Formats: sequence, C-alpha cells, structure tokens
Amino acid sequence: MKSCPYCNSSVEDSWSYCRHCNKPLITHVKSTPIRQSPKHFTESVSMQSLQAEEEELYDFNIIIDEEIECKIQELDKLLNKKQTAGEPIGQILFQKASLYYRKRDFSTALRIIDSAVNYFKEESDTLNLGIAYNEIGLLQEDMGFFDNSIYSFERAIESFKEINDNQKLIQVYNNLANIYYLIKELEHSYEYYKSALKLAERENLTSEEIKTSSNLVEVLFLLNEYDRIEKILKRNLEYFEQIGDTYGIIISLIKIGKLSYHLGANSHKRALENLIGALEMINKLSTGKYISIFTKAQMEWECLLYLGKYYLDYQYYNKAENYLLKSLEAIRIFEVGESVKEGIILEELANLYRNKAEFQKSIDYYDLSIEIYYKFGDDYKKAELKAKVGKIYFEDLGNTSEAISSLEEALDNFEELNYIKESAEVLHKLGDIYIQDGAIASAISNFKRAKEYYEILQDEYNNSLVTEKINSLNNSETDFY
Repeated sequence: MKSCPYCNSSVEDSWSYCRHCNKPLITHVKSTPIRQSPKHFTESVSMQSLQAEEEELYDFNIIIDEEIECKIQELDKLLNKKQTAGEPIGQILFQKASLYYRKRDFSTALRIIDSAVNYFKEESDTLNLGIAYNEIGLLQEDMGFFDNSIYSFERAIESFKEINDNQKLIQVYNNLANIYYLIKELEHSYEYYKSALKLAERENLTSEEIKTSSNLVEVLFLLNEYDRIEKILKRNLEYFEQIGDTYGIIISLIKIGKLSYHLGANSHKRALENLIGALEMINKLSTGKYISIFTKAQMEWECLLYLGKYYLDYQYYNKAENYLLKSLEAIRIFEVGESVKEGIILEELANLYRNKAEFQKSIDYYDLSIEIYYKFGDDYKKAELKAKVGKIYFEDLGNTSEAISSLEEALDNFEELNYIKESAEVLHKLGDIYIQDGAIASAISNFKRAKEYYEILQDEYNNSLVTEKINSLNNSETDFY
C-alpha cells in the first residue's frame, strides 16, 4: 500500500490513477493498463498520454511547450547514456513519444514508437511490442489512417494472445471495434465488441465488461436497439456509482441523456436532467484541475451537442446555437485536423439557421458539413444533405436552377448506393420543380422514374400520386396541341 502524491490518500499498487482525487499515478509501464481510444472508454479521466506519467502541463488552457521541450532534452540525454551503457531504452522511448503526443505532434510520436517496435522485436519483448503496436494504432487513428490503424491493432492482438494477457487483449478489441465503428462497418465493430465482452465475462473482469458494454452502446444506437441500451446503461451507472468512478458516471449520464433524447418528447425532460448533470460534473473536475483541456473537451463535446439539439427542438435558438458552437470548439481542441464529429455539429448548425430563416447561412453550413462527410467517405450523408440544400433553394429561396443541381447530385449518390426510397423522393421533388420551371417533359420523365421506385417499394399512396401527376401533365400537353 502506498500514498497518492497529490492528496496523500491510500492507493493500491495496481491503480493507474487515484480513485480519491482522480489524479494519475506514476506507475511502471508493465503494470499500467494500455491506452484505449479516447473516442470511447478510456481507463481514467486523466489518461491522455502514452505509457508515461501524466503531469499537469496546462496554464490557462495553453500547453507549456517550454516544459515539454526541457523534458525531451532530458530524455535525449538519458537515451544516449543508456544506449552507450547497453541498457534497455524501450520505456524511455515510450516517455519521449508521450511528450510529442502532448504537443499534438503525432507524426513524431509515431516515428518514435516505430523505433520502439524495432527495439522490442530485437529484445523479444512481446508484452511491450503489443503495447507499442496498440499505441501506433491509436496514433494512426488520430491521424485518420484507419486502414493502417486496423493493421496495427491486429498486430497488438497477436502479441497479447501469444502471452495470454487477456486484459490488454480486451482493450485492443475495443480499440479495433471503435475503428470499424468510425468507418461505419458495424458488423465488424459489433463482432469485436462481442469478442471483448465474451473474454471479459470468461475472465470475470467486471470492470472491462462494463466498459466494453458502454462502448457497444454506440453501435446499438445506430441499430436503434433502445431497450437493450437502457438495460446496459442502468447497470453501468449503478456499477460506477458503487465503485465511485467519476469518469464512468459522467459517460453513463451523457449516454442516458442521449438515449432519452432519441426516445422522443416524453423523455426529453430526463435527457435534459442527465446532460446538465454530466456537464456540471465535468466542470467540477475541470475547476479542480483534475483533467486536462483535451480530456475535458473529449468528455463534453457530445453532451454539448445534445443540449444544442434539445434546445433547437424547443426553438430556444440562442441557447441551441451557444451549445452547438461550444461543442464545435471542444471537437477542435482534441481532434487533429477535420473530424466526422465536426460534420455532425455543422449539420445541426445548418438545421438551426434554416429554422431561423437564415437560408444562405444554412446552405453554407450544410456545404461545410458535406465536405467533411465526403472526405470521410460517407456518401449517404453527403447525398442526404445535398437533398436538403436543394429543398432550401426551391422552397425557401425560389432558385430552381440551384435546386435542380443539388437534387440531381443527391440523386446520383442515392442511386449509386441503391437507396430506393430516397431516390424516389428526390425524383418526385425534381418532377415538382420542373413543373414550376415549365419543363413538362422533364417533369414527366422524373415522375415516371419515381413511379418505378414506388412500385418496387409497394408504396401505393405515392405511386398513385405520381401517376395522377403524369396523367395530368399528359392531358395538359394534349389540350395544348
């Protein structure tokens, strides 16, 4: 038993952070749980570095580069000394990479960990080789190199399987599942979360089981399995409250708030209570300097997003805009470069400005969101937002040429993706626009194509509607001649 250097409370040797004050504890890499993706459940509220101690290097929310540079110079001297003496240098490389990670210099951190991989291979150090591959995977994820990240996590899995380190294996399964979640391969994501859960249950690792189930919830949201989410989150919150895990409580409250929002208006009061409660807890931790600005931003971005969505639904536009812009600011603090999360928030801001009748501003924000979705390969979202832009041009601005251009681009994407319902809706809308534009032949052509899709969908109402429009247009042309 030893004491926490920050609050002097008794702490266990196996703890990576003090469960009394939430400050990180300086521990040897071999006894420290490996890092997990910050997009999902991390080990503690303070664990943002690689396998080195996390120290508070923030002053008025600015990283003190001078202190980091000083530490890097000290480590370089130590590296030279140990290399000359033929002593192990792997842990020093981890620490050096950690400092570059804090500087958000991911490419340098990655290069250093690559050097560590070569070193651990020479030493046949399978444990640290697995840890290094895991860190490389996370760095590649941060840099947006998802295919490379998958490869690195698979190498980490091989290492941990070789030494039967099931706890670390569970954590890498979670990281790999998260990557597949990000690239929308839900089947693979679900598969790896299930592997992690199965292993955690078999090894009786309750904490890992709970954290994995919390991560799995994100996939279940996309599958609309709300009853299952409710059961998981209820159990998780009870567990985190029982062990006094502040970070776990915050994450659970945010997800309960998110679930309550998705359940509809009858649950919106519960959504607001949980989201506000989570935000207050985050702010208390931040005030106490228990978390870095990066950790704070990672925890609060989605909480702020859903508060923005809530107030937008109830037409409190100033509050909605304030929360959404704060969410966008949080994303830009901890993400390097553009993030698909940024696209989500920009889309909500576009929705907000359309509701406020600021139509050109709404289009501008939709366009920014479309650019991000395009870069991340989400063609469905790109098409969906292009269709929304087309409707604004037609319904709100009366600009038929721009409306047609946006809707036809959306149609191309929907048809390429084989989204029949969406394709039918766009064709139907294009037919209506062409009528207003006086292009009767084009209107009939689009209605006929929409009719074909409605027949496939067995949508009798809309099939009948476009049939009437086609007949009416044909009759009007006959009467004209």
